[in-house]
Amino acid sequence: MLNSRVSETGPVPEELSLAEVLRHSLASGVVVVDERKKVIVFNREASALTHFRAYQVLNHTIDALPISLQQVILETFATGQPVNERQVLLRELAPAEVRVQVRTSLDQIGEEQKPGVILLLNDLNRNREIEMNLRRLDRLASVGILTAGIAHEIKNALVAMKTFTELLLERNKDSEIASNVGHEIQRIDSLISQVLKYAGPAKPAFSRLHLHEVVQNSLRLVQHQFDTHNIELVRSFSSARDEVSGDERQLEQAFINLLLNAVEAMKEKGKLTVASELIPPPSGAAASNNERQPGQICVTVKDSGAGIPPENLSHLFDPFFTTKPEGTGLGLAITRRIIQEHSGAIDVRSELNKGTLFSVALPLAPAKL
Repeated sequence: MLNSRVSETGPVPEELSLAEVLRHSLASGVVVVDERKKVIVFNREASALTHFRAYQVLNHTIDALPISLQQVILETFATGQPVNERQVLLRELAPAEVRVQVRTSLDQIGEEQKPGVILLLNDLNRNREIEMNLRRLDRLASVGILTAGIAHEIKNALVAMKTFTELLLERNKDSEIASNVGHEIQRIDSLISQVLKYAGPAKPAFSRLHLHEVVQNSLRLVQHQFDTHNIELVRSFSSARDEVSGDERQLEQAFINLLLNAVEAMKEKGKLTVASELIPPPSGAAASNNERQPGQICVTVKDSGAGIPPENLSHLFDPFFTTKPEGTGLGLAITRRIIQEHSGAIDVRSELNKGTLFSVALPLAPAKL
């Protein structure tokens, strides 16, 4: 008979079967050893923690287990007392040391109700990692609130500075110092505006719109940059459907960020290809009311620039990550946030000296009845 000490989730009734114990301990490694000191249960989590395969351990004596676990099991047999929340280190066959918390219980095992040991293992490395991530998220949330507050205060001060600079320029239009100060104030103002957009962008005002029109308008707004840098623009909108539910201004901002990035990557005489295609829903997928899911529209922005080094790709959407001398590192972070708020996804592929391709996939709006 099993007692209440084996449960990770609280007291377990005295009549609890071994199968029920295993269900209560799905997140734990479970090892059960009978009176002959043979392993009769070795679950998947125990295998993952020890890096031992089940066939290497099951129906073998405890000599097949890591030495640190053998010692704990033998101690339980010898003293008849459980081991409670002890930390041990597993080294055997593992690619790296694994620190686990162990608990044991001496119980009646099998039909003959002979004494055996139940050993529970919990991964302390994983627990620590989760705890560190939670602390990091908490710190980031606090930093975000603080950053937004500071940005607001700086922006308010900049309004007065900007006004005084404009008055100074009106009185002395040839003042180079005032002009330079005005330029720097404008740059700071732009940075603060981007910080505020990232820290707390306005909630999207969703409406039904044609994504091709949004992209075309974004292209018109950046056309001057194309002309200045002698960039060839190729459009290829092949998606038969383009209606999405979204915020026109925010989506426009997202595509402008991608287009300006492409221009900066190409410098002069590059080729920019903006295309769209329809991504059909998975085969057989159906929405409620027996309507088929409409699928997605994917818009790609491909440049012929120098490409992005592989080591930078994973950081591309991180706030403040930039390789540009005067870049803020917020453009792509804001773009990804906008796309995510529209239930979409953004991806990037790049090859050095061959260019970069950004793809934006957004869910299509359901067909009108």
